[in-house]
Amino acid sequence: MTALIPSARLTRDPAVLVLEDGTRYTGRAYGARGETLGEVVFATGMTGYQETITDPSYAGQIVLQTAPHIGNTGVNDEDPESRRIWVAGYVVRDPSRMVSNWRANRSLDEALVEDGIVGISGIDTRAVTRRIRSSGSMRGGVFSGEAANLDAEEQLRRVREAPGMAGRNLSAEVSVSEVEVTPATAERIGNLAVLDLGVKKSTIDNLAARGFDVHVFPQSATIDEIRAIEPVAAFYSNGPGDPAASDQHVELLREVLSDGLPFFGICFGNQLLGRALGFGTYKLPFGHRGINQPVLDKTTGRVEITSQNHGFAVDAPLDQVVDSPHGFGRVEVSHIGLNDNVVEGLRALDIPAFSVQYHPEAASGPHDANYLFDRFREMVLATQEKNNA
Repeated sequence: MTALIPSARLTRDPAVLVLEDGTRYTGRAYGARGETLGEVVFATGMTGYQETITDPSYAGQIVLQTAPHIGNTGVNDEDPESRRIWVAGYVVRDPSRMVSNWRANRSLDEALVEDGIVGISGIDTRAVTRRIRSSGSMRGGVFSGEAANLDAEEQLRRVREAPGMAGRNLSAEVSVSEVEVTPATAERIGNLAVLDLGVKKSTIDNLAARGFDVHVFPQSATIDEIRAIEPVAAFYSNGPGDPAASDQHVELLREVLSDGLPFFGICFGNQLLGRALGFGTYKLPFGHRGINQPVLDKTTGRVEITSQNHGFAVDAPLDQVVDSPHGFGRVEVSHIGLNDNVVEGLRALDIPAFSVQYHPEAASGPHDANYLFDRFREMVLATQEKNNA
């Protein structure tokens, strides 16, 4: 039976989105009332908004949905990717006035209110997207309630004084505070050490389904704490922030690689593998966010439609095998983004390590890249066989 839940909080209370270049967009309050600041980015998915807002990778960001109609399937208790909503703010054009999905138990705006997320609706999201595409991601603020009455110059001053994403380390804000273990749900291979930089529930489920007892470590974990569980492999998750501000995690990864542990990294983990191997990273103009990003897998020649959320990328040669500047052998770019030729994956040829810039778990779809979890499992088994020979 379809649940029909009215979005009772859809009002005409005023709100304004202010960008750091001085551009203003006037609309209606959506979600909690108040003031929020962050980096304004756009996500291109037409569905999966619940998975998007609960993805810890979006911490510190005001997310704009390019799809015009958002909220029609409501929110349920099964699809969150983490323990809370992480977006700093939320921008939509036409929020649904009615929720019509049998799995829903509340509306999207009610969920935003519960977690104190300030949003805005009723603005031309196409215009904001075009400005970001032309000028790049920029700081912004959403002001509603009493904050909507602040002087325009004061609102702009607060936006411009907010921290940017470059140079920002947000891992401690999203990571677990103590080790959490999810047992394997298939034939057991062994313990897997996952560094939680903003890991998603569906990632943990996929790893457990490949036979790993998944030990999720806080981002502050040391190599001795990881060695203590006698892991068969290590994994770095997605997460928010600038990889250049995560030297601690890079040094930890170099110790993991030196121990010979098989390694798989996704999204932020891909950037940190790049840095551990000795490559640089840089900020993209407006990033890749959404569930429709085309990527070429150079190993198979196939094009995958992928789910992505990142504002930084690895700086590595696309068409040649190079030696790791930090002594980990030969490395090649394994995946390339077809929209702008950005590095979308790395593969080490002399040690068991690889990574991708996107989200192979893709909880809201598509699932073209889910095979990468199988590739990781096979690499771990092959390494075990080699070590036991």
